[in-house]
Parts: sequence; structure tokens; C-alpha cells
Amino acid sequence: MQPKLKMRLGDLLVHEGVISEEQLQQALNAQRQSGRKLGHTLTDLGLVSEEQLLSFLSQQLNVPFIDISSRPLQPEVVKLLPEVQARRYRALVLENHQDHMLVAMSDPADLAALDTLAGILKKPIQVAVVRESQLLSAFDRHYRRTEDIASFAQELASENREAEEFDFADLGTEDEDTAVARLLKSIFEDAVQMQASDIHIEPDDNMLRIRQRVDGVLQENLIKERNIASALVLRLKLMSGLDISEKRLPQDGRTHIKVKGHQIDVRLSTMPVQHGESVVMRLLDQSAGLLSLEETGMPAELLKRFRQLLKRPHGMVLVTGPTGSGKTTTLYGALSELNQPGVKIITVEDPVEYRLPRINQVQINHKIGLSFSNVLRTTLRQDPDIIMVGEMRDHETAEIGLRGALTGHLVLSTLHTNDAISSAVRLLDMGAPGYLVASSLRAIVAQRLVRRVCQRCAQPYQPDRDELFWLGSLADDIATIRFQQGVGCDECHQTGYRGRVGVFELLEMTESMMNALKNADTNKFSAAARASAGYQPLSKMALHYARQGLTTVEEVLKLVEMVAEELPAPATANVGQ
Repeated sequence: MQPKLKMRLGDLLVHEGVISEEQLQQALNAQRQSGRKLGHTLTDLGLVSEEQLLSFLSQQLNVPFIDISSRPLQPEVVKLLPEVQARRYRALVLENHQDHMLVAMSDPADLAALDTLAGILKKPIQVAVVRESQLLSAFDRHYRRTEDIASFAQELASENREAEEFDFADLGTEDEDTAVARLLKSIFEDAVQMQASDIHIEPDDNMLRIRQRVDGVLQENLIKERNIASALVLRLKLMSGLDISEKRLPQDGRTHIKVKGHQIDVRLSTMPVQHGESVVMRLLDQSAGLLSLEETGMPAELLKRFRQLLKRPHGMVLVTGPTGSGKTTTLYGALSELNQPGVKIITVEDPVEYRLPRINQVQINHKIGLSFSNVLRTTLRQDPDIIMVGEMRDHETAEIGLRGALTGHLVLSTLHTNDAISSAVRLLDMGAPGYLVASSLRAIVAQRLVRRVCQRCAQPYQPDRDELFWLGSLADDIATIRFQQGVGCDECHQTGYRGRVGVFELLEMTESMMNALKNADTNKFSAAARASAGYQPLSKMALHYARQGLTTVEEVLKLVEMVAEELPAPATANVGQ
């Protein structure tokens, strides 16, 4: 059953008093310039909201207005409509009945699209109206590239040639019609749809593993055509400007690709393994833009204190955590706020991840001796107000950075440490003099990323005996907390998690801490830090998120284990007795 309008959409909206005749003319003029549909034009101009427009269409066309964000969908039903047509006509098959199909559309008044869809699906269509943003999200969830990847892998393997026999011209970046090019394109497209941070290509004895890191956890796709691995590696090396003849040594490179409208920087690392070469690619979506400090998830009170530290004219502020904990995102968020015409900012990075206007960014190059310490010495002679050092990697870099902070510069940097307290101790272990650390260091922010509970499939969760005992070391009211856990659905790809949120701790230097650092007394420093006002360890903030239903007991205990906090042995537990 196809919905029919007795009047054109614009005339109908005017007739029902939703918009005025003048507003309709304004929208029609804008539509002629943009070429977009009238409904989109009306919402873009703010003359009517998307929900108001869709509710109006639902009533006028006598079709249901559906929220598909909480609706379970069957992948085999969705894929009855090919992705190309689904995206072109903004349509999604929700149900497949014997005599008709239920299809969600963002524009149910598009009669030409309805006729085309009915011809493709070979069944009468019953229409439901849905928000376009929900449709686009559903497309990315359900139209995965795994089938394309398997198909292109078979095509590449069927050429029955080893990597050494490939014509290098066929592997060049110019020819996009080769099987290896189409395979890589599908791999990148699937990663972008899944919002993966990394792609791992790992040859094994009788298969090829392609894994994606999504929300910090690897998801695996197995390809039986193991002999295509060398062709993939060759192509990626050519794209990244690496030596294709060198297979015995690790190599690092970088390339830039455009995938589904996203500008992606790819940092590539190769490593020889038993069955060939393993490749890991870090994906950085430049088109997504920088996150502000508010968007990092930093709590309001902690954010206020952090901003006060950034306003100080000199001193060192460290952001610490392991790889993938969001340190760079926090530092770039801080630089974006500090980036003013009256402020000279220089960064020393390896690599430069985001290009920022007005900021002088230096890329480290160890091959020509352009190291952190060498660049940092020159930086101090460039009259900067603020210096950002990508990482404190050695004694020389740490000492130059600390002296820069002591001589009137605000220095921002990172360390790979477990928590804020161990970061100051690490500087001492690196050989920095205690008096210099005490005089220069102002504060340390430690952070982690924990996975968010998928709100669509979240259900109450009761911790088991051991979990209750371990959590009891963090708070006294564990028994009263109503925890949540996702059971898995199509929106979270059956993981129970969707997205991540930052967990932070902020340690500001006090007089007692500085005295302990001057004397290099790490025990007194740790005790003074834990007793300082305003200090809350990472585990407490993670538990706070669990109280709110944002994360799970599993994520809290995983973080506690990562930061190596001491917990009592569960064998002595007396819970429930």
C-alpha cells in the first residue's frame, strides 16, 4: 500500500498552518539553489523541526512514525534491499511478511522511490516514517563489508599468483579496479563504519586474520585465502612509501585516504612474523574534528581545576596513561582553548596527529637526528609562551622540559604511566633532579577510557560474590548500587557496549608533596598525594560511572587491575554470610 498526497508537501504544510506562504517561498528559493528536497530545506532553515515534519507526514499519510533505535532488526531481512538502493532512497526493510514488506523511509511521500523499491523487493510495500539520522546509523550497523571482503579475497586468491609475481604496476595507488585495491577499500570502509581505531592484518598458518579495534577491544574476521596476505602488504607499503623489497625488518609509514566522505590519516607499522609480515594501521579521522575539553567527558569540577592550571603562565602539566587512553585528545583539546593570537605555541610531536592553525608543530625525525631533546632546545630559543612535548621519553627530554617550565613557559606533555602518583616518581626514575621536579611540576592528569553500556540492551546486573567483595574495597554502599550491563543487540554488535567515556584523576602539587620530591622520598610523596584534598583515584570515578549506569562492574574491575591497585584476596570474602 503506497501513501498518497492529495497536495504537494509545501502546499499541504501551508494549508494545515504548519508554515506560512512566505516561509514556503523562502524554502522554495533556497531549494532551487541547493537542489535538496523540500523537507530537508525546511528543516535546514529551521522553519520546522525534523520530528514535527515527520509527525505531520505520519498523520497526513496515515503511516506509522517509528523509532528504530530500540527496534530489533534481522540482518537477513535488512539485506533484502541492497545497500546502494537503501542509501539512495533512504529506505530500510524492517519486516518481511508473506504478502508485503514493512519499509522505513525518511521521505514516505517520494512516490518515485516507492515504485522503484517495490520493483526491487518484488512485493507490495507498507511504509513507516523514520528519522534520517536513525536510518544512516542503521545502514552503518547492518551493511557491514564482511561479505565484500570475503568476495574480493576470493577474487584475489583466484588469480593464483604469489606476491613476488604481482605486477607492481597493478599494485600502484592509481589503479582502483584491481582486486587488491577493492579488497583494501572494503577493509577501510568497514573499519570506518565500525568506528574502529586500528586495523590489524595478521597472516597465520592457514588463514589471514583481519581484526579491528572497536571501543578498545579487537573484533576478528577470518579469511581462508591466506596467500593474499603478501599482496595486501605490498599494496599498503606502496601507499605508505615504504621499501617493498625489505621484508626482514620492521617499517613505519604514513598515508592519507578518503573513505565514505571521511578524511583518514593512516599510521602504518609492519613487523616480520612467522608466516609473513603483520601490519597494524592506526586510523585518525581528520574530518571528525577535535574534541573540546567538555567532550572528553571530564567532570565539571575537575575540568574547572584543569582550566585554572592551563591559565598559569609557567609550570609543567602532565597527562598520563597507556597507549589509547585519550591523552592526545585531551592535550589537543587544551591547545585549542589556549590557541589565541597573543600566545605563541610550539609543539614537538611524533607524529603530528592534528594540524592546528597558528600553532608551530614540529615532526620528530630520528633518521636525521631530529629528536625530542634536540628540537626542544631550539624551541626554547623561539620565544614560546606554551610548549607541548608529545612524550617525555628520556632523561634529557624530561630535564629540558622541566627547566623550560621553570624559566617562564607553560609546558604540556605526556607520560606512559599507570596513574598520577606514579608519574612524578617516573620523572625521578628517569634521572630528573628532585628539586627540579618539585619546582616545575604543577599537576598531573591521569586518564583511561572505559566502555559505555549499550543503552538499548541495558539490563540490571547483580555482581557475584567475588565482585562484591572486590568492589567493597572501593565503597561501603556497594550492596545498594543498581548496576547495569548490556546483554548484546544489533546496535552494539552483540557486545553489550557502545562507545567509551573518559575516566580521570587530577593530582595538584602541594607543599608536602614538593618537599617529598625535593628529597626524592617516593614513599612520603605517595602518602602525601593520597591524603591531598581533591584527589580522587581513577577507580573511584569509574565506580561513580557504574552507579550512573554508564559502565559496568567488569569495566571498573578491569581498570582497577590496570592501575595495579591493591585489592584483598577474594578467598577471605565473607559476603552474603
